[in-house]
Amino acid sequence: MYPPFDELDDERLAEVVRHTQIEFFPAGTVILHQAAEPSAFLYIVRTGVVEAVDGDHVADVLGEGEFFGFVSLFTGLEPAFTLRAVEDTICYLIDQEIALEVMATRRGLAFLAGSLRRREVSVLEGPEREAVDAWATHVSALVRRPPLTVPIDSTIKEAADLMASERVSSVLVRVDGRGALGILTDRDLRAKVVAAGRSSDTPTADIMTTPVFSVSGETTAAEVLTLMYEKGVHHVPVVGDDGEPVGMITDTDLMSLEQRSPFILKAELERAPTIEEAIQAGNRLPKMFVSLVHAHADPLDIAHAVAVTIDTLTTRLLELAIDEIGDPPCSWAWLALGSEARQEQGLATDQDNALVVECGRDEFIDVDPYFQRLATIVNDGIERAGIPRCRAGVVASDPEWRGTLDAWEERFWGWIREPARTGRAFVGIAFDYRRVTGPLDVDPVLDEVIRESAREDQFVRQLAKLAVDARPPVGLLKDAVVHPKGKSARAFDVKQGGIAPITNLARVLAVESGVTENRTLRRLRAAAEAGRLERETSEGLKEAFDLLWQIRVERQTRAVEEGEVPDDSVRPEWLGPLTRQALRDAFQMIDQAQVRLAAGLGLRR
Repeated sequence: MYPPFDELDDERLAEVVRHTQIEFFPAGTVILHQAAEPSAFLYIVRTGVVEAVDGDHVADVLGEGEFFGFVSLFTGLEPAFTLRAVEDTICYLIDQEIALEVMATRRGLAFLAGSLRRREVSVLEGPEREAVDAWATHVSALVRRPPLTVPIDSTIKEAADLMASERVSSVLVRVDGRGALGILTDRDLRAKVVAAGRSSDTPTADIMTTPVFSVSGETTAAEVLTLMYEKGVHHVPVVGDDGEPVGMITDTDLMSLEQRSPFILKAELERAPTIEEAIQAGNRLPKMFVSLVHAHADPLDIAHAVAVTIDTLTTRLLELAIDEIGDPPCSWAWLALGSEARQEQGLATDQDNALVVECGRDEFIDVDPYFQRLATIVNDGIERAGIPRCRAGVVASDPEWRGTLDAWEERFWGWIREPARTGRAFVGIAFDYRRVTGPLDVDPVLDEVIRESAREDQFVRQLAKLAVDARPPVGLLKDAVVHPKGKSARAFDVKQGGIAPITNLARVLAVESGVTENRTLRRLRAAAEAGRLERETSEGLKEAFDLLWQIRVERQTRAVEEGEVPDDSVRPEWLGPLTRQALRDAFQMIDQAQVRLAAGLGLRR
């Protein structure tokens, strides 16, 4: 009754049945584990309900006649979700070989195109999860190598030898000097050569398919999979603006998209059995970042995904380090500070973290050597995974960033009442804190300090001074960036020149409003609701923040793809005319907000 089996004849259906098992799964049974062994079968729900889960989040619910496990089965990759029975469930388990044959039919490809297109995956945690559709990825991002070609006068043996040596399933054939192409696939070799008993000296031209259906690099993965179904093909060349092929996309490439989602990396980190393997997994963060950019994910969702990944790496390193050195002598909490606490991180980032422990001051000198060792293992591991230590030393392995909860409360009050002794920048880092893991609940104590700080007028002025001092560029002039004092430069720092000023404005507005929220856009929204910020200005700063983050993630993606170290330096000539104009407007919006804040507190700029 269900596609793609509804169009099989009786003989073919009987063959499928001979390769099918029936299995009963009691309610609560995990059928496939996320990021574990690849699926060995194509599963069909006969009766009952199966849910696909990522951590605590239910991504999909499958009922009678629906499939799961097919991406993992066909690609040999780890399952993208944990699949478990919600209620007592019976499933049909179809062997890989017969499942591949059925799904390779036009009806099978149609089913896959529809199923995969509907499946959207999530990158975020918590109640505000936003969907990221990997099927919106441009196929140019999936091209892994230039296509292989053979001349029109080549033989089948020559083409097959090339395919075998390069481990590819197709080659293009140059038909003439005007760019016409043919294609030869492994399916052609099986069906038109081996099955037909042809000689290996047969000309390639005799069995190739021509003309070749191709797509541009801007075509989305979903569109290509649908076109494969319509055309009945499994290999599609991707061509550049000049019409020349730049790569080849297969149906297997498209089905593997699901494995590039951020929760796969998260699951790998959570299950890493050793510190070395956790570090190796953490080093794949840039690849995940680039895949999200190419999937056109919201830039702030990408920033959140980066932070979640670093949180997961940190937590797993802490767990493995504790297994290695023994249980902690007292309760503790690992804090993320700065951009990681705000969950607003790009690839050009560093570590800002701290440790809080629960013990008396007299006991701290006895327990601190343990926590120093623990923090050093974790900071070293995060650094080896590609996230360097803070240059200013704001890391938990530094004694200045460890202490008892009482000491941390005193430290916060010291920064508030004597900000000059440490510097305003440190206050900004520490006030943006978030507990990543650990049994000690520090939030009630530290949040109360932050709420009370609104009464400290001198502190609020100091925090505001930090927010208005970092002025954005004035604008762009041809290929140069003009700064407030009239100086121009060929590039600007998109973080320090645009993102940080908005972050600093949001922080002081949140403190004034008695808000302990640390995410920038939520702070702006809360300030507007508290009457500290005009709605129009709040919306303008949000738009500016989104634009600057978009520029930032695109710049860092470009760096990764060109084999460079990601940074925040952007040259105006890299931007299109509409983006340049929007950037000028963003700079003006930031400047106007700074002027209003300075005027309200009587500050000079």
